[in-house]
Amino acid sequence: MHATRIGPLVQVAVVVVVHAGLVGCAGEAPPAVTRAAAPLASRSGSAVTGMANFAVAGDKVALTLTVTGATPGVHAAHLHATGDCSAADATSAMGHWNPDMMNHGLPTAAPHHLGDCGNFTVAADGTGKLTFTGDWAIGTGGVNDIVGKAIIVHASPDDGVTQQPPGNAGARVACGVVAMQ
Repeated sequence: MHATRIGPLVQVAVVVVVHAGLVGCAGEAPPAVTRAAAPLASRSGSAVTGMANFAVAGDKVALTLTVTGATPGVHAAHLHATGDCSAADATSAMGHWNPDMMNHGLPTAAPHHLGDCGNFTVAADGTGKLTFTGDWAIGTGGVNDIVGKAIIVHASPDDGVTQQPPGNAGARVACGVVAMQ
């Protein structure tokens, strides 16, 4: 057997192709999940339905919550600790999501916990929308990850301070479990 001699340009080309192939197979992490959603189902005998959409916005997560079939006026929204909406009154979602053990409050005030999403107004036609940006994550498994939590729409506004922790927001009229998209 005799060695085959290849030119220096061929050697460089082979190295580049092999290197490119190895980089592509080097276990690159898949792109981070950047969206989650929760379809809202009626609870507590209400007609409220809707959708909660979550999207990464820089180092925070933006929530867009839309509802239909709600009574006109101001309603509260909260993230709850357990992603379970099976109870007729959504009590299966347990209490507010509060991994940092902060006092309850409106999200525009300090202190407040990660489950506080604020209040929004429902128009005479039963539709309403809440937009809010929270210190959350999607699909990271970290303490601030919203996946697997429940989002609840309440019958009344959150008073922010009178009741700890629920905010005196009344019945749970819609519930949805947050899942990655």
